[in-house]
Amino acid sequence: MHYVKVKGILSAEGGINLYRGCLHGCIYCDSRSKCYHMEHDFTDIEIKENAIELLEQALRRRRRKCMIGTGAMTDPYLPLEMEIGNVRKALELIEQYGFGVTVHTKSDRVLRDIDLLQKINQKTKAVVQMTLTTYNEELCKKIEPNVSTTSERFAALKEFRTAGIPTVVWLSPILPFLNDMKENISGILEMCREAEVYGVICFGMGLTLREGNREYFYAQLDRLFPGIKERYIRMYGNQYVISSPKNEELMQLFYDMCERYKIVHNNEQIFEYLHKFEDKAENAQLSLWDL
Repeated sequence: MHYVKVKGILSAEGGINLYRGCLHGCIYCDSRSKCYHMEHDFTDIEIKENAIELLEQALRRRRRKCMIGTGAMTDPYLPLEMEIGNVRKALELIEQYGFGVTVHTKSDRVLRDIDLLQKINQKTKAVVQMTLTTYNEELCKKIEPNVSTTSERFAALKEFRTAGIPTVVWLSPILPFLNDMKENISGILEMCREAEVYGVICFGMGLTLREGNREYFYAQLDRLFPGIKERYIRMYGNQYVISSPKNEELMQLFYDMCERYKIVHNNEQIFEYLHKFEDKAENAQLSLWDL
C-alpha cells in the first residue's frame, strides 16, 4: 500500500472513494480497465491520507443534505480498512452532519459498522448494497477468491434485515458457461427473498470486458477453467458487452421471481431510491401535523 494526498474527495453526485485498487482478486473486475488510468499496480492499494479531513470540510460546506455513496470503484471494506478505519471515520462524519449513506461491498466486514449505519438510518437513510454473483460456494471461491463467500454475504444481509437497515443486491456479473444457469439465478433470488432485500439490480445476464480487465479475465480463465477462454473469443471477439446465450430465458426467470417475491427489480426505481435523501425527523414532524 502507499499514501497520496488528494485535492478533493466528495464528487458533485455525493460519491467518495477512500481507496484505489483492490485485493479481492475477482477475476472479472472492471476496475482493472485501463480507461480508469490507475498509475500503480492494482493490488498496491492507494490510501488517500487527507480524505477524512477533506470529507469533513465538504460536508460542512454542503447546503443541502444528500445521500453519500461509497464503493462504486473500490470496495470500501478491504482487509486494510480494519486497521486504518477510514470508512468508519467517514461514516461517523456522515452521521454527525446528518447525511444519508449507501455503501456497496462484497465483504461481511461491513457488519463492523452496523451500529453507525443504524444511527444514520434512524435519522435519514442508510442502505447496504451487496453484490451476489454465484449461489455455488466452490465457484465463488474461484472467481472471487479473497472476498466473503456467498453464504457469508447472505448472513450479513440477514443481519441488516434484523437491524432494520435496507439492502439492495447487485446480481452481477453472470459469466457465460460458468454461472449462467437457472439454478444459480433462482438460488440467489431465494436468498434475496429470505433476506427481505428492497431490490435487485440487474443489467442483463452477462458482463463487460475492455482493455485491462479483459486480459486479466482471460488469464484467470486459462488458469481456472481451461478451454473457456477460447469459447469467449470465438463467440464474442473483442466485444465490450458479453451477453449470455441464455440471457432471454434467465431474464424472464429473474422478472418472474422478483414479481412473485415482491422484490423491486426496476433499475431506475432502485437508483432513485438510493439517491433520494430522507429526513425522518422532518417526516415525523409533518405526520404530527396530520393528527
